[in-house]
Formats: sequence, C-alpha cells, structure tokens
Amino acid sequence: MTDVVIENVRLIDPASGLDQPGALLVRDGRIADLGSGLGRPDGAAVIDGDGAVLCPGLVDMRAEVGEPGGEYRETIASAAVAAAAGGITSLAALPDTRPAIDDPALVRHLRARGEETGSLSILPYAAATKGCKGEELAELGLLREAGAVAFTDGARAIGSARMMRLILSYAKGFGARVVQHPEEPSLAEGGAATSGELATRLGLPAIHPAAEAIMVARDIRLLRMTGGMLHFAHVSTGEALDLIRAAKASGLDVTCDTAPPYFDLNETAIGNFRTYAKLSPPLRIEADRLAVAAALADGTIDAVASDHQPRDADDKRLPFAQAAPGGAGLATLLAVTLAQVHGGGLALSRAIGLLTCGPARLLGVGAGTLAKGAPADLCLFDPDAAWQVEAGALPGRAQNTPFDGRALEGRVIGTWKAGRKVFG
Repeated sequence: MTDVVIENVRLIDPASGLDQPGALLVRDGRIADLGSGLGRPDGAAVIDGDGAVLCPGLVDMRAEVGEPGGEYRETIASAAVAAAAGGITSLAALPDTRPAIDDPALVRHLRARGEETGSLSILPYAAATKGCKGEELAELGLLREAGAVAFTDGARAIGSARMMRLILSYAKGFGARVVQHPEEPSLAEGGAATSGELATRLGLPAIHPAAEAIMVARDIRLLRMTGGMLHFAHVSTGEALDLIRAAKASGLDVTCDTAPPYFDLNETAIGNFRTYAKLSPPLRIEADRLAVAAALADGTIDAVASDHQPRDADDKRLPFAQAAPGGAGLATLLAVTLAQVHGGGLALSRAIGLLTCGPARLLGVGAGTLAKGAPADLCLFDPDAAWQVEAGALPGRAQNTPFDGRALEGRVIGTWKAGRKVFG
C-alpha cells in the first residue's frame, strides 16, 4: 500500500489534546507519524488538506442499521454509505432488531457485516434481555465473549426494577456497561409529544418529561445498590441531567449521551404534525434544549450519538400519533454538533471529543484517536462550508431527517477507513 501524506491541515485529536497545524502520514493502513514539519517519504501520495480539520473518524455510539429484519428501512451497506459521508468510521448498532441480537452468532454476524463494507466497523450492542422483551435475562457472558460492546434493550426501556438490578449486577462481572433508554414505560405508553401547551393545542397524546427523570432516578439508585457501569442514552431534559450530574459528583460510574435534535431543535419543530420531527424521546421545550446544550459544555454529557433511526416513507405518512418515531442522523451528526461551536457554546476540540474519544472510551474500543500506530480511521472536514439539509438528497437509504431544510456549516471532505479513502 502506497504511503499517503495528508498535509496543510489542522490536526485535532482530543484524546491527546493535540490541536495544531501540520500533516499526517498513513502507512499500511495505520497512522505512522503526524505533526508539524512532517516530511514526504519518497513515492508517497500527497493530499493537500487546504487548511481543513483532520480528526479521528467519528465513533457513533447509537444507531439502528436495519439488519436483521428491517432491511426495507435500511441495510448495513446503505448505512455505511451515509456514515462515510458523515465522517463516521465506527458505529454501535442497537440490538432491538428482528430477531433481537440476543445470540452470540448474531453478534459475530454484525461485526462481519461491518467488515464486508470496507468502510465501517460495526460495534454490536447485545440485548440485555431475551428478545429485548424485558422478561428474561439474556446470556450476557456469551454475548460479551462474542464481541458485544455493551448491553441494552435499545429503544425499549428496561422497565422492571428487579430485572434492571440483575442486569447491572451480572454486567458488572463482565466489565460491561448497561445502556438504558430512560423513559418510564407506563408514563410514556401511547404518547407522541412532550406534554404542555403545544401538545394540548394539537390534540396529541402526551408524554410528561418527568418520565425521563423518574427512570434516571430509579436506575441511579439501583446502581448504588449493585455497582457497575450505567449509561443513559439520548438524555433530553434538564431534570434528568441534574440527577446525572449529581450522581457523577458522588463517584458513581454513570455516563450519558444525547443526540443532535435535543440540543438543536425544540418541540416547535413538529409544527403542524410534521412526522419527520416525531422522535423518541420527543422533542422538548426550549428550556430543556438549553439545558442539554449547557451539559455538552460542562462535561455532564459524555458523548453525542446520531441516534439514527431509519424509517420508510410509509412509516411516516401517517397521522402524527400513529407515525413511527425516529430520525435519520448519520450524515448530519457532525454538522449539527458544529452548530454549537459556531454559536459559541462549545469549543471545537470539545465538540470533536464528544464524537470520537468520548464514545470510544465508553464502548471500550481502540478508535477515536490520532495516536501513532492506531488504525488510520480519519475524517477531514471544512468547519465553515455551508450546505442545506434536504430530505430525499441525503446519502444512504434513510431520508427521514428532522433537520430537513436546516442550513448548516461544516462539511466532510474526506473519510478514510484503515488508510483507505471511502468518501470524498
């Protein structure tokens, strides 16, 4: 494989604190050297970065990929296309598929399917309970041995306190994190929007935002009982974030992520029954959006995930209350996060850390860094390039973006997986 030098770039590696102009050398699929004053080896291919930012390939810690059982919505191959266009080189796939990822063979299958794309590492979550039904503990040890990065029931909350206690206890023994969808099921059942004036005016069945905080409070108490590692996904309310912040301060191993809709949009995005903006959890009031944005900056939130949920057009062409929740998020993950940088609320290095070394650390994988010897999973982007999101024109199959029509700054120029260019 020919050596490749990517020069005239701003190197940002939050894992090491690196932020400087320079160049990076790729040799045999790995990062051989980087920094300022880097020479060009004889015969190397040279790429002029034209002052753009070169950072680790993004690590998306929460996404649906459609396989198995939902290929009509998306396949791993089509998700890989969208991921490469978004600078994502590693992706943690949720297990609440058909069938659920509760068998070690399925964990190994997902990893292999990722390798087949040549552009995307699939990091499989395994089901915490059999079939993600919340009734019977899955074979956590065998699933972990097969390569599961953590345990979760995906978009389904683990509603039983007894079951959650068992999962936390057993997962601790395998050194694995438990990921919870923080929404008390009985309070959320049948809801379509956040309770309040807007839901009332539109006549929509509502979910009280306290459903999130109640589940977070319960699970933090269970974590105190059992120890282990607990992670809350797509946190969307200030009340839940306050609980997580306090739990962290008390020394518990509790972490959380959020997704771009929860710091870039509020409930008004549903407009007059705009189903592309129907998400789970639902979009919140402006005060909660501001609380999520503040928690990105102060360190309470450990990662930003795409929360990519591909939906077929027929899933969304229904009355709002009946439409499937979920939004496509792979191609827009970086740019929407950068909107916080352009708005002055977040430092660029912090934003990139939330998308690279932050999730990599939580998942326990050797990605998200520009360290010498690491795989050359790279993302080159122009932070100031303007573009507009257009549903129907996004890379990949899924087009159900809640950001349709949103003007953004920040565009991926090139993506490399193990030294091979896969986008741009």
